[in-house]
Amino acid sequence: MEHDQRPVGELLRQWRLRRGLSQLEFAIQADVSSRHVSFVETGRTIPSAAMVERFAEHLNVPLRERNRLLLAAGHAPVYRHRAADDPELARARDAVRRVLDVHEPFPALAVDRRWNLLFANTATRVFFDDVDPELLRPPVNMMRIGLHPNGFARRLRNLEQVRGFLLPRLARQAAQTGDAELRGLYAELRAYYPADEAMPIDPAEVALPIRIRHGDTELCFFNTITTFGAAFDITLDEIAVEAYFPSDTATSDYLNTLAQSVSS
Repeated sequence: MEHDQRPVGELLRQWRLRRGLSQLEFAIQADVSSRHVSFVETGRTIPSAAMVERFAEHLNVPLRERNRLLLAAGHAPVYRHRAADDPELARARDAVRRVLDVHEPFPALAVDRRWNLLFANTATRVFFDDVDPELLRPPVNMMRIGLHPNGFARRLRNLEQVRGFLLPRLARQAAQTGDAELRGLYAELRAYYPADEAMPIDPAEVALPIRIRHGDTELCFFNTITTFGAAFDITLDEIAVEAYFPSDTATSDYLNTLAQSVSS
């Protein structure tokens, strides 16, 4: 892992500011004195590994970045980072694939922290049909496919509404994590429609509807996002499973029929 040369106090201060907390507010949350927080941030005190973990927990710092904080404070990193295909993660991969498989005939997929596709079930073909092959070259980024004019954005019946949800969400994620690649992705996606304002979400909706055309049929979904609980591996901590559910009977019937035609 690349070592961040900045002092741990500066890094912790940045995380505190990202969370919108004053030194006093953070000190109360972490149950330490504001003087101690000030000393750590200014470099007058080097925190122990336990204190780094304590600060990171209250600042909701991702595991990957906790390792950077530990290194910056002169401590060994704690959290391992394995490749998604590492044999030691076989059980976790099996669990993800099982979740995707049991969700058939409805779409479900797994992405990493930057929305790159890791796994997908067969039903996701309703999203990938007619997508420009260039967008399907690895790494396949689901945010890019969703909003690119040559992705399935051109089949979204409520593109402005979906954009009105996804772009602010991506901007918040980039700001909260400080991830430069996410900031770049946001700038790219925002530039697809520079003069077009995204439509705000209708407050009457209980969940964001995703209305997409497949052939001559309009399908409507809502989605859920699931993550691993109590993950101590960076890779697992960063995996999210998106499951799409039919919002109406017509969509459910269509997907069931489509699945039967594929299996027969």
